[in-house]
Amino acid sequence: MPYELLKESDPEVYFALKREDERQENHLELIASENFVSQAVLTAYTSTLTNKYAEGYPGKRYYGGCGPADEIENLARERLKKIFKANYANVQPHSGAQANMAVFLATMQPGDTFLGMDLSHGGHLSHGMNLNFSGLFFKPVFYGVNPETELLDYDKIYELAEKHRPKLIIAGASAYPRIIDFAKFHEIAKSVGAKLLVDMAHIAGLVATGLHPSPVGLADYITSTTHKTLRGPRGGFILTQTEENAKLIDQRVFPGVQGGPLMHVIAAKAVAFGEALQSEFLSYQKQVVQNAQVLAQTLKSRGFRLVTGGTDNHLILVNTFDTHHLTGKQAQEILEEVGITTNKNTLPFDKNKPAHGSGIRLGTPALTTRGLRESEMEKIGHLIADTLENHQDEKRKQHVAEEVKKLCKAFPMDRFRLP
Repeated sequence: MPYELLKESDPEVYFALKREDERQENHLELIASENFVSQAVLTAYTSTLTNKYAEGYPGKRYYGGCGPADEIENLARERLKKIFKANYANVQPHSGAQANMAVFLATMQPGDTFLGMDLSHGGHLSHGMNLNFSGLFFKPVFYGVNPETELLDYDKIYELAEKHRPKLIIAGASAYPRIIDFAKFHEIAKSVGAKLLVDMAHIAGLVATGLHPSPVGLADYITSTTHKTLRGPRGGFILTQTEENAKLIDQRVFPGVQGGPLMHVIAAKAVAFGEALQSEFLSYQKQVVQNAQVLAQTLKSRGFRLVTGGTDNHLILVNTFDTHHLTGKQAQEILEEVGITTNKNTLPFDKNKPAHGSGIRLGTPALTTRGLRESEMEKIGHLIADTLENHQDEKRKQHVAEEVKKLCKAFPMDRFRLP
């Protein structure tokens, strides 16, 4: 990366950035919520639009000089609508959590009841966690998964909706490896007069390419991040189908929860959305799913228990505690020692506290972007198993670390970053 200007003016930041480049180059990135953007997205992200204040919306700004900013935001909105076949789009949310906050303010008053997925069962902190705005200012009721199948229990969700009559129902997850039945959620919400919010942050890329059923036409509001399977910059967006909902959402985003939009990020979103409209993006998403399934099967063959027994999407939840007596935190730290980056995760009905968890969450979007395919994912599965099974054997771990370096060298970052 072109950090040379910083080398003399701010060497502390310069060397930290260089270390991050080296970390990404020399580690296998398996965090399900991370990906690698293209050079084109990165270029737009670092553009001079970072200097522009553009409060408001295209054609209705509170500052002058917004002509190019209007053009770019309109381009981002049109491309996003085309990807998902939606009628309206707001591309200003700084994050998925802020997109969710805007929908909360559009559908509820403080103290109102909503239904969301339990964080420990795979939900997100903005779906009702007690320290988050969603849990501080609103009243969450949580649904979860069936204790035997570990799949969403739609009958139980319906019972909870009937009992509590929520104003809003949230469908979507941060750690759920199976297809979500948005049509069933639509039926449940309609039966109790609730609005339906689908948070598709993790699976947006799969939805965009038809590899996961779309919530468009079923949900009142759809939120997402742009930086996971969609492979864009860090940020969020909101989709809706009616003009009434669109006007309300625009108000709740600005001035409701945000001031001036980050126009350089919106430019990078526009570039990423353009990439998602290319035919290659479908091939990429198919490979993401295939890689996840191979990785899951390899880990199962080595004796690991997976939540739900496998995956339909880009992520896998691996129980490391029941099979190898390692908390998720321990497993994460051990794997990082050999150059494999993961994150600890709580599992449904977890025996351990959230700070430790009983497993790890793995995802294939980033390594698929880097060019790894089924054979490499099988090898990585065995490297993970070898490491965790022999975590006290330093020679064994050193061997794994060398194998990780070989894989990283075979698939350098510049294979997709350079034009």
